[in-house]
Amino acid sequence: MTTATAVAPLTTRDAEALVDTARSAAEAAGATVAITVLDAGGHPLAFRRDDRAVLIAGETSTRKAFTALQLNAPTADLVDAVQPGGPFHTLPTALDRPLLFIAGGVPVHRDGRLVGAIGVGGGAPEQDHAFATAAVEALG
Repeated sequence: MTTATAVAPLTTRDAEALVDTARSAAEAAGATVAITVLDAGGHPLAFRRDDRAVLIAGETSTRKAFTALQLNAPTADLVDAVQPGGPFHTLPTALDRPLLFIAGGVPVHRDGRLVGAIGVGGGAPEQDHAFATAAVEALG
């Protein structure tokens, strides 16, 4: 019999730290973004939208986080997968949120296990990816 090791879940404090780091990185770059952090079950733990960010940035950040969580991969790494002939080209979108294959969603792991995801939307996709990645790296 294999003994499972408990992994600490992503907490509200962790989510707030992810948002703060991504926000700081975005502000330093002069970008106006929305940031969403989801737990392992896809439930929102934290959200922030810069007042100057377009309203759709909030939905975009949530869908990026959801995609990273569902596929356990950074959305930047999945762009080619949805091209015709790619493995996700015909992936059903019957989930409660459609998937979004634009850079800016990054899964969060703890002890090698998926515990949540962060999504950043509103800047250029490469910027959004950099802000989300910086936040995950700072969380450790």
